Amino acid sequence: MFIVVFVTCSNKREALSIAKGLIKQRLCACVNIIKNIESIFWWQGKIGCAKEILLVIKSRKSRLAKIIKLVKDLHSYEVPEIIALPVIGGHKPYLEWLDDSIR
Repeated sequence: MFIVVFVTCSNKREALSIAKGLIKQRLCACVNIIKNIESIFWWQGKIGCAKEILLVIKSRKSRLAKIIKLVKDLHSYEVPEIIALPVIGGHKPYLEWLDDSIR
């Protein structure tokens, strides 16, 4: 099963480090880096706000545990956002490329 994983990062350097690490280890086929995300959240009993960068990671469910480990190892947040969603369908050639790109 293919998945899309969302990870928010505090800055571009962190986002690039995580994205390149995932690609180098072939844990995913592609990472989109989306800048200028504004997040409002509940943290430690109060409302917080932060400018963040969103990673959109395309992979397989079987790689999720390794993705989580790598993100946690490289991430600056105490509790990083790592959310995986199932891919229920897609363009067959793209899904074949995903399959071929992930070890």
